[in-house]
Amino acid sequence: MGINIALTKGRLEKEIIKILDKANFDTHQLKDKGRKLVFKDEKGNINYFLVKAADSITYVEHGVADIGVVGKDTILESDNNCYEILDLGVGKCNFIVASLPNENLFKKIGHIKIGTKYPKVAKEYFKKKEMDIEIIKIEGSVELAPILGLCDGIVDIMETGITLKENGLIVLDTICEISARIIVNKASFKLKQEEIKTFINRIKKVI
Repeated sequence: MGINIALTKGRLEKEIIKILDKANFDTHQLKDKGRKLVFKDEKGNINYFLVKAADSITYVEHGVADIGVVGKDTILESDNNCYEILDLGVGKCNFIVASLPNENLFKKIGHIKIGTKYPKVAKEYFKKKEMDIEIIKIEGSVELAPILGLCDGIVDIMETGITLKENGLIVLDTICEISARIIVNKASFKLKQEEIKTFINRIKKVI
C-alpha cells in the first residue's frame, strides 16, 4: 500500500525537499518539476503532490493525502481534525503583533482595529488579553494597513523583520513561534500505520 503526501508549495518546498533528500527518498521528479503537480517515488511507493498551504490541510482531512507538510501558522488558523505528528524545525518564523511606534495598542482605551491574514489567531490572542477589537481581513501586504490608517495594528508572521522595519513598524509582542509540521489523516494512521511510521521514522533520523 502506497502513501500520498501533500507538500506545501513555495517557502517550505525547498526545505522539505532537502529533508527528503537526506532521508534518502527519491526527489528527482520534485526537483525537475516543470508545471507538474503530482510526482512519484517508485522506490518508496509514495505519491507527492504540491498544493497551497491551506489546501494541504484540506487534502489530508478528506483522506486524499495521508500525510501533509504544512506551517504551524496554517494549522493554527484552521479548525482541522488531523494528527500533528512532528515538528520539522524548518521554515521558522514568529507570529507577531506590530504597529507604528506611536500606536501602543496595549495602552489604548476602547475599541481597536487589527489587520491580519490570520483572523482566528488574532481573535484568540486578543480575547486572552480581554481587549475589544475589530478584525479586518487582509490578503496582501499587511504592513500597509496601519500606514494608511486602515487599522491600529497587525497580526502577521515575521521571518527576519526587515519588511516591518522598512515600513516603520515595530514589534509589540510575539504570540508564538512557528515552523513546518507533519500532519496525518486519522483514518490513514490506522489503515496505513506501518507505511506512515516508516516514513516518519526516516524523517526523524535526519532532522
